[in-house]
Amino acid sequence: MVEPLLKDPDRLGARLKELPSSPGVYLLRDKTDQILYIGKSKRLRSRVRSYFRESASLGPRLELMVYQVADIEFIVTDTEAEALALEANLIKQHQPHFNVLLKDDKKYPYLCITWSETYPRIFITRKRRMAAARDRYYGPYVDTRLLRQTLALVKRLFPLRQRPQPLFKDRPCLNYDLGRCPGVCQKRISPEDYRKILNKVAMIFQGRTGELIETLSQQMQQAAAKLNFEQAARLRDQIAGLHYLGADQKVSLPDDTVSRDAIALAADEHHACVQLFQIRAGRLVGRLAFTADAQAAHPGLILQRVLESHYAQADPVEIPAEILVQVPLPESELLEDYLSQTKGRKVSILVPQRQLKADLIDMVARNAEHELTRIQNVGDRTQGALRDLAEILDLADMPHRIEGYDISHIQGADAVASRVVFIDGLPAKHHYRHYKIRNPEVKTGHSDDFASLAEVLQRRFRRYTTDPNLQRHGNEDWPDLIMIDGGKGQLSAVTTALADSGILEDLTIISLAKQREEIFIPNLGHPLPTDPEQPGVQLLRRLRDEAHRFALNFHRQKRNERMRRSRLDEIPGLGHQRQKELLATFRSIDYIRMATPEQLATVPGVGPRLAAQIYEYFHPDSVPR
Repeated sequence: MVEPLLKDPDRLGARLKELPSSPGVYLLRDKTDQILYIGKSKRLRSRVRSYFRESASLGPRLELMVYQVADIEFIVTDTEAEALALEANLIKQHQPHFNVLLKDDKKYPYLCITWSETYPRIFITRKRRMAAARDRYYGPYVDTRLLRQTLALVKRLFPLRQRPQPLFKDRPCLNYDLGRCPGVCQKRISPEDYRKILNKVAMIFQGRTGELIETLSQQMQQAAAKLNFEQAARLRDQIAGLHYLGADQKVSLPDDTVSRDAIALAADEHHACVQLFQIRAGRLVGRLAFTADAQAAHPGLILQRVLESHYAQADPVEIPAEILVQVPLPESELLEDYLSQTKGRKVSILVPQRQLKADLIDMVARNAEHELTRIQNVGDRTQGALRDLAEILDLADMPHRIEGYDISHIQGADAVASRVVFIDGLPAKHHYRHYKIRNPEVKTGHSDDFASLAEVLQRRFRRYTTDPNLQRHGNEDWPDLIMIDGGKGQLSAVTTALADSGILEDLTIISLAKQREEIFIPNLGHPLPTDPEQPGVQLLRRLRDEAHRFALNFHRQKRNERMRRSRLDEIPGLGHQRQKELLATFRSIDYIRMATPEQLATVPGVGPRLAAQIYEYFHPDSVPR
């Protein structure tokens, strides 16, 4: 395995000499060949050398990265703009750890249009996952209520699919008769025509409402000229609705014909809150928000990274002609050239100093300060709760990683468990886990929460028991505190199981009983003296409620799957895979029961004979006696 370059000065010097002075992209890799960081520069040699100079003031985050660099790879480009585009594509593809400047904390929602599908869907989500390259995400939007109102109005103005799944198998629902849906479920509109409607809708979320109104006005006049007054009336109503959408969003600027974005931030030692206002024809059409790590870069670089990330996901028509920034960007000219090439016309990046444009930047900065204050207040309350919890449990330090466990079942049926994790007092959902209870004694009619919790905790720490040399304290995976939902009995069952495994002495485990919100610790027969409303107990209650919610949702999912399959299990010759094919085709057992033998026989793996058996099972009266 290759050692880091800082431990091998000769190899470091030779590698730096190989770097050219031309524009390009560099990739820093660790000893396992994983990419740590991807960057761009107009002079590769100078930029990469700057990381390894003793006088370099990189900050703790980049210093940690440099100590891990074991190899340097580079790609030469003809221009700086090409380097910027290549860097954006590589970062999107590889997602290196030290390139993650913007935090995806799921506070703000996005609007998604799934262009990868034959009939695209449009919906609001807080999870920006690029399942397909053609899908588009707009946002993140600060005003969730306004976003939902806008989408609701759009669905009234334009005929769009209203349901994620068809209500009926062989006919459209009432929305089709009302003209609110074009009958997507029954394919009564072609994919091409439906995409034309979605293209109009996308213009609204691209900030091109004015352009859309002009297009619809032309279509209305053409329809009226052809005496198609019904179509003209529909277009008239759409135009009126679009005017209503932006009626109260006027922003006073001297030139209403210029499209512009304005971006500013407010930061403390830890957080940087960025606000981006999208202004089109003098109207504020979007207010987007981003959160960044303030220690990772200086304000100018943070704003530059936000703009690069935002416009890399945007269509060329969404890029404005003018971008107002709070502070100078380190590579402003490079970003200007890249955006101008992408848009096909000149894009200017300005730092306004006076008059109305400077006032606009001040307004954006004030909004960023309000968001920063909100985050600080939440952080202060969370820190207070952690301090109070440390005092309650007599811990040496505030707990960094807290894990909560709960069991969910109905009289032993479909028994499952959940693990939720709070990092520094806040939910860390990427660490959440589900467990199916494997204990054969836990079954319908017989439950055992004590044994179930003991099983889950043993499975959680199994790798630490099989490898005693595995690091515990100081390991990000090792919890500082474990909370069990229950009382003394549940806590005793868990501690006994972990004591047998030999790891109990390195864990801090408590339980929280529901009725009086009492905290129990091992080897103490009575609860700790606490007030249910004090901050530390409230934090444990949030953890307990989250564990309960997560377990209950998984239990309902497993129960619904079992109930969907229960009747099909009774049909001879119908195995699990064919059941899945039937449910994928007909969506529910009710639709399977309504299907004819000929329709059933079209399902993959279901021939005429099995189709007849399925039909006879649901229609016993049809069988000749």
